[in-house]
Amino acid sequence: MARKVVLITGASSGVGLALCKRLLEEDNGLHLCLACRNMSKADAVRTALLASYPTAEVTTVQVDVSNLPSVFQASKELKQRFPRLDYVYLNAGIMPNPQLNIKALFSGLFSRKVIHMFSTAEGLLTQDDKVTADGLQEVFETNVFGHFILIEELEPLLCHSDSPSRLIWTSSRNAKKSNFSLEDFQHSKGQEPYSSSKYAIDLLSLALNRNFNQRGLYSSVLCPGTMLTNLTYGILPPFIWTLLMPFILLVWLFHQKPESLDPLAKYLSSTTGFGRNYVMTQKMDLDEDTAEKFYQKLLELEKHIRVTIHKTDDQS
Repeated sequence: MARKVVLITGASSGVGLALCKRLLEEDNGLHLCLACRNMSKADAVRTALLASYPTAEVTTVQVDVSNLPSVFQASKELKQRFPRLDYVYLNAGIMPNPQLNIKALFSGLFSRKVIHMFSTAEGLLTQDDKVTADGLQEVFETNVFGHFILIEELEPLLCHSDSPSRLIWTSSRNAKKSNFSLEDFQHSKGQEPYSSSKYAIDLLSLALNRNFNQRGLYSSVLCPGTMLTNLTYGILPPFIWTLLMPFILLVWLFHQKPESLDPLAKYLSSTTGFGRNYVMTQKMDLDEDTAEKFYQKLLELEKHIRVTIHKTDDQS
């Protein structure tokens, strides 16, 4: 029996690395393909995973989702290696140069919304974005558009009506409708590009289901919970985060039948006060019309980018 193939972007650290370990704990007969920007880190992770799970198959592919030529090259390599992909975890993402709003922090500490504030970072963080070599906003390209192009390029490996493939996006509780605009979907004029990009992911997932379910491709979004990072340690001491942070249920969606999942729901890792872990569903603040309009704007941008890259290649 052929191994199931799981492609994971951003697999060399953080959520992506934890996901790799959890998936192999569940099924060490998988073929994991680690899609990473830094190949020395990817190779080190591959070696460590194979040492712990010697019956697994683990390979790597270099991809920088903030660089479209890199995405096109990785897609070409993947289509040469695999006849199909069973799961794609679209996890790579950035929150560049986060700036803490001290006033909002102290105001929230003494309010009823303190846990909500730290679980979503709503109102706490702004970011300084920049323009990439492709002429796009960096957060938008890294978190959304680079993955969108990857999906478009890998469509032949994903659309099989006899056996559905799955897209699973790492979204966030910080995805806020108020930070997203169809007129400025790259968030070039705002100060919360991370929140905007995560809301864009939610919209895109909904649109992909509408356009691809009948062709055997299903998309879901999850929020893995509050992550312990240098940033969060800088806001509160570690023991406080231990009380607030839910256990990260990374593999729950892996076991669900895609047809049974609600395309308008976000799946969140949660925990009770007694330490019992569970998955909570949250209805997303989305509508299909906006999702479809956003999807069409991405297709238009893709067409423009392809023309630009083609002209550049001709000139060189």
